[in-house]
Amino acid sequence: MTMGSDTFARISAIFLKELVQMRRDRLTFAMMFAIPVLQLVLFGYAINTDPKGLPTAVHVEEQTPIVRTLLQALETSQYYDLVMQTDDPRKSAALLARGEVAFVVSIPAGFTEQLIRGERPQLLIEADASDPAAASNAIARADAILTSALRHDLTGALKSLNPGPNPFELITHAKYNPEGITQYNIVPGLLGVILTMTLVMITAMAMTREAERGTLENLLAMPVQPLEVMIGKITPYVTVGAVQTLVILVAARYLFAVPFIGAIWPLLLGVVIFVLANLALGFTFSTIASSQMQAMQLTFFFFLPSLLLSGFMFPFRGMPHWAQWIGEVLPLTHFLRIVRGVMLKGSTLVDLHVDFLAMTAFALAAVIVAMLQYRQTLD
Repeated sequence: MTMGSDTFARISAIFLKELVQMRRDRLTFAMMFAIPVLQLVLFGYAINTDPKGLPTAVHVEEQTPIVRTLLQALETSQYYDLVMQTDDPRKSAALLARGEVAFVVSIPAGFTEQLIRGERPQLLIEADASDPAAASNAIARADAILTSALRHDLTGALKSLNPGPNPFELITHAKYNPEGITQYNIVPGLLGVILTMTLVMITAMAMTREAERGTLENLLAMPVQPLEVMIGKITPYVTVGAVQTLVILVAARYLFAVPFIGAIWPLLLGVVIFVLANLALGFTFSTIASSQMQAMQLTFFFFLPSLLLSGFMFPFRGMPHWAQWIGEVLPLTHFLRIVRGVMLKGSTLVDLHVDFLAMTAFALAAVIVAMLQYRQTLD
């Protein structure tokens, strides 16, 4: 009986010690609750595999009740959000190439007259299929949506058009990935995911490892500036990022046959900015964390929303607006647009200037925060 009481007392003492230790390690304690909550919110509210409200440009060369009925049907379906109307097919193509719209609906002049005569005129829907999951459902339902809506107008003298085949021919053109090959979307995106996962974690653990081993004091005693320390610490990992980039691009081209339509230099510029942004962020984490475990936890806390909200695993436009706002802050979101745009669409620096500016702003912000945090460490 006494032995049992002693055992319980020892276990209770160790239990209380661990609780005290857990309370002192506030960052780890917070992560234990923050990460499950983050997963619950992202998977429960932000992730949507059936995206709706996709931005759509309209190029119509006539305005008739039947044309308005078709456009209204697309809008009412909630898959298509008619955000603009263009008067030039080249402008529509440019909007699609830059990713400003997901679809372009074109209705030619004489469409209504040909439909009334029973000549089955053509209606064209062009889709940005660089992400097949984002466009597939909307394209698959387009014919049924338009046909169902048109039946309400085909009455009276036009009633004879109802029982037969569709009174029009829907032509869908899936651009940039017409076969809907998943590897064309996933493999280029893996470049950003792998660089994020490895570079942030490696750099974040570099400084914390020195603090744990007691070598940080030697580094602090050196007559160097915070920026010089950062450059010296992250430069070796730039080489790591370069090797990873080379391996993934070679595998994408020769192993998975991913097309490479654009020029190489915009992609390389994007890689450089993205690598620097991740290394600066990892350095920032290393100045916040007091142990390698904390550095790893911070990395995971950043990597999880980057993976889920960047458009890599799930369609970006299928997420609610608040999730898209968070995704726009993440550098991986813009890097995915750059690498997919260059490789699949042949996009230029001008086409992707917004994404380059966003990544550059994130990198500069990470550098500033890292230097401020490092100065606090010096103090």
